[in-house]
Amino acid sequence: MIFHALPPQGLYNISIEKREDARGFFARTFCAEEFAQVGIDVTWCQVNSVFNQTKFTLRGLHFQRPPMADAKLVRCVRGVILDVVVDIRAGSDTYGHATCVELSEDNRDMLYIPAGFAHGYQTLTPDVEMLYFHSAPYSKPHEGGLAWDDPALAIPWPFPPMEVSVRDTGHPRLSELEPIAI
Repeated sequence: MIFHALPPQGLYNISIEKREDARGFFARTFCAEEFAQVGIDVTWCQVNSVFNQTKFTLRGLHFQRPPMADAKLVRCVRGVILDVVVDIRAGSDTYGHATCVELSEDNRDMLYIPAGFAHGYQTLTPDVEMLYFHSAPYSKPHEGGLAWDDPALAIPWPFPPMEVSVRDTGHPRLSELEPIAI
């Protein structure tokens, strides 16, 4: 795996290293030792799959509050998305900073998201499937959200969303959010 550090600190775009032959290829998508070499000590306790039928579906921006705040490893296994994370860590020099990464079935990249970030994405193709690894189990009492359309975040969503859940239309703006103490 090739770890590409992104701003803010702790965020990584991870590319796989394919070993190819006439049969196809083999690539590692997780190795605790390789993650530890870049300072990531994580145990995955939950894996989720998400399917989005409609092009331009928007999901997010979601997070969990402590003590259930979780790191994520996200991969798009079918289709193309614009993945977006926002730093909401209390005291962070990059608080409110949004980072965007395109993930697709073709580039096979993954995004490592530390605890303390709000996460969401927009599908750029129909029939998108995502795979999420979580370092903490889902906890409804600890779930939180951030308004995807907050002008203060200046997220460059490529298209007006075609589908957004009712839940995702009611999240607070950054100015109304209590930062996450990690």
